[in-house]
Amino acid sequence: MGGQKYRNTQFAIRSNLPMPGLYGGHLDASMPLEARLNELRMALRAVPPTLLESRTGATYRPISASAGDFELSFFNRPIRVSYPDFLVRDASADRTLNVVEQAILAYYFHEANGVSPSHRWIAFSDLPDGAFYVAAFQSHTARELLRRFGDDMNALESAAHKLGGVRMDFAHVSFAFQVLPRVALMVACWQGDEDFPSSYRVLFDESVRHYMPTEGCAILGNMLVRRLIA
Repeated sequence: MGGQKYRNTQFAIRSNLPMPGLYGGHLDASMPLEARLNELRMALRAVPPTLLESRTGATYRPISASAGDFELSFFNRPIRVSYPDFLVRDASADRTLNVVEQAILAYYFHEANGVSPSHRWIAFSDLPDGAFYVAAFQSHTARELLRRFGDDMNALESAAHKLGGVRMDFAHVSFAFQVLPRVALMVACWQGDEDFPSSYRVLFDESVRHYMPTEGCAILGNMLVRRLIA
């Protein structure tokens, strides 16, 4: 499961919702998201929960010999993933997450192989097939951050802290976000001057390729930005 490469990825991000396709080149591109989600869930049921626990960094709490819950954090909020059904619920609000969020968690469990964070930050273009879609990704992340925050670093810092962001020694201003137990993203800003405007980037810990396909990374970046600018 972990480390599979997703080639010939077809990429699109809707204006009002992160890209919903979530399929790899080895799959039928027309497969509805719900069908792919069910396929992932079926595959995960064959994996012992203790192995998934070690790979993902989630905590598994058995309810019976054949069922239990995984507990983990997703964008700084507690969630529960049921086993063996792999239904994802917000533990604090007791609600089921939407289908895109469910798919992101299913891919995380499916792809995770337990690799430690590298603490090296890479751009979306450095991900498999990312260079083909970096313009669309930048449009929905960097451009939106610039539009919302511009040169107002105090506003960026306030928004980042609300999401659990940690200040980093990178660029002029940057914050790292642990969006999943073993997936970290960074928002970095290079402040402009009278000649050049400020610029923003969403970066990824290099180990992300062991936990999420490129399309999933695009959605996570989009989700992070949407939460920051809300």
